Amino acid sequence: MHHLSRDEARQIVIRATMLDAERPTDLLTMVEHLTALPVEPTRAIAASYDLVSWARLGSSYEPEDLDDLLAERDLYEDADGIRPMADLRLHLAEMATWPPWDGTRDWLEANELFRNEVLDILDTDGPLPSRDVHATAQVPWRSSGWNVDRNVRMMLGCLLARGEVAVNGRTGTQKRYDLAERVYPEGFAAVPLEEARTERNARRLRALGIARAKGTELPGEPVHVGDAGEPAVVDGTPGEWRVDPGQLGRPFAGRTALLSPFDPVCRDRVRMADLFEFDYVLEMYKPAATRRWGYFALPILYGDRLVGKLDATADRKAGRFFVDAVHEDVPFTRAMSTAVDAEITALSQWLGLTLER
Repeated sequence: MHHLSRDEARQIVIRATMLDAERPTDLLTMVEHLTALPVEPTRAIAASYDLVSWARLGSSYEPEDLDDLLAERDLYEDADGIRPMADLRLHLAEMATWPPWDGTRDWLEANELFRNEVLDILDTDGPLPSRDVHATAQVPWRSSGWNVDRNVRMMLGCLLARGEVAVNGRTGTQKRYDLAERVYPEGFAAVPLEEARTERNARRLRALGIARAKGTELPGEPVHVGDAGEPAVVDGTPGEWRVDPGQLGRPFAGRTALLSPFDPVCRDRVRMADLFEFDYVLEMYKPAATRRWGYFALPILYGDRLVGKLDATADRKAGRFFVDAVHEDVPFTRAMSTAVDAEITALSQWLGLTLER
């Protein structure tokens, strides 16, 4: 059992997620280490997969680089992330058993004609965005939320998860769907399911540094790691953690970064609260009058601490990057203010927008 201070645990997270002073220099190598980029596409500033990449690679990162790796089949996109194509073998067995829920399985079985119609359309005309796939469900999807009557999108999402359909490019933030056989290379042998889960847990822990063995499941890429790594306790936090032993005892040098709300550091809000003691809620779904920090506030990393939030908006039509507020969770020193200002300037320059404060 390893005994860690909160400082040590935070530094493990920052090193493992490639946000320390030693920046990565290659996009593919970075994605291979992180195992997945988030696919949440909100562009109040930039899509999260671009923000995660920029936070690590800096001004050398161009979104076209990511598009190129997807087009060259070095990466692929599923419903949960943008992943190395080499990792497809770790997901094929899971695809073959999907869905895990009886209700979804029953809906797919009741809509076999609908499924075949969607596949036929993609076979003839793909790749297509979901809005151009005109097919009719025999049994409508029913839910209490926003998916009601979005039958084509639900079917495409199901077929994507099953490995029958794949993402073959984007138009803006709109995915273009195609038959999986046109996107995924031939000859990938599926790693057996339990072996694949074990390997994915181990790789995920190396990408996160420290995580819980289990907990509440979140949409998208999992944040828990089973029995990967070694057990640890962290001062001031309850229960047991799992830690990557390769991160123990290493020196740390931090830097300043602006993070997507879906960054690997931030996405597990419970871990973020436990280790960083950082109060954060993504407020894009709240009425404007009730927001404390802004529609899509970016957590601010300084060294091994999350110290504030940046409330900003990219107005591409106006060519402006508007900074509405920098919320300081702790009083900024002059050095902190200078470093954060430099990072805001760097972000506006990377976006190609004029900074307005």
